[in-house]
Amino acid sequence: MTSPSDNTRAALQIDRITMREIRLELREPFRISSGLMSARRIALLELFDASGARTWSECVAFQLPIYSSETIDTAWLAIREWLAPRILGRRFESPEEVHAVLEESVRGHNMAKAALEMGCWGLAAVLRATPLATLLGGTRDRVPTGISLGIQPEPVLLVQRAQAAVAAGYRKIKVKIQPGQDVEYVRAVRVALGDTVDIMADANSAYTLRDIEHLAQLDEFDLIMLEQPLGDDDLVRHATLQRRMTTPICLDESITSVDRAEDMIALRSGRIINIKPGRVGGLSASKTIHDVAARAGMPVWCGGMLESGIGRAYNVALASLPNFSLPGDLSPSARYWARDLVSPEWTMDLDGMVRVPVNRPGLGVAVDEDLIEALAVRREDLRPARVVVAAS
Repeated sequence: MTSPSDNTRAALQIDRITMREIRLELREPFRISSGLMSARRIALLELFDASGARTWSECVAFQLPIYSSETIDTAWLAIREWLAPRILGRRFESPEEVHAVLEESVRGHNMAKAALEMGCWGLAAVLRATPLATLLGGTRDRVPTGISLGIQPEPVLLVQRAQAAVAAGYRKIKVKIQPGQDVEYVRAVRVALGDTVDIMADANSAYTLRDIEHLAQLDEFDLIMLEQPLGDDDLVRHATLQRRMTTPICLDESITSVDRAEDMIALRSGRIINIKPGRVGGLSASKTIHDVAARAGMPVWCGGMLESGIGRAYNVALASLPNFSLPGDLSPSARYWARDLVSPEWTMDLDGMVRVPVNRPGLGVAVDEDLIEALAVRREDLRPARVVVAAS
């Protein structure tokens, strides 16, 4: 990232955006109830301000519509055709103005919108020579970290991974579950780790209300939460399940906007919210959901989407806000990647904490542009009123 000569300037005027797609291999395959992932196709955006400042952002959409209806390809199209033209060449006094411009008359495409909107926040932090976390209103210089463990073939293999995670210092153990690989797997982990370790289960919408009595068996294990057991767009049935269970239900996929968060609270569909900025359309919506939940006395935490270190920078900054009171899915770079896209790579200390880079402006990490160029398989340069396509 580079800074302009006038670091006091607050306004944004983006005159160019370069989109790149890279392929980044995971250290090991990661399985959830909706599919297996062994590599990430990642869309990266490089945003250039008219002043000469620039920064990077990341679109978190997956290759296939297994988490939401968006994919990297739909997001690429939405950014190029409908969203980027709205902000290119336009002056914004604050990054908080960007969300409304991207929302107007364009339904959905939250991850595409978030890639642009979050990039504007990152660029504003560069322009103001301030850390992104500070610009967002963060209050901490370290944030607690949990780990997400994919579905394993046998309970004993899950237990081994959970024990290793506790030994490494992780503050929360998230266990992915699906029908047929749930109660006995969670029981094995609880027995192995004892009563003092915070454990949660995440179903990624793998169940229906027909499973209500089966899911209620999870109450036995004193989980800190059960994440998104029912439909990805459901609020009403989750409220029914929450009345049956003592385990707090956490909603993830169901919370796609501030309105949905408010509806969840009103319907009592759960007791915890997982905020993923890509899922809700960016950092402005994430901040508002954080505030809405805080007023309701509801804790939130920051989820992950197998981001590179660029996307992780935005999540870490967001997680420094005060109501992010539960450990987030903010695993260090080495958890997923042989080599990350940033320097220094994200690390976790022995207390299970990730340091928020509050002493460096912008994202707080340097982007390895040479590595990105080496990994790029697609590129487009977007400017006001025209698009220049470069073959890989």
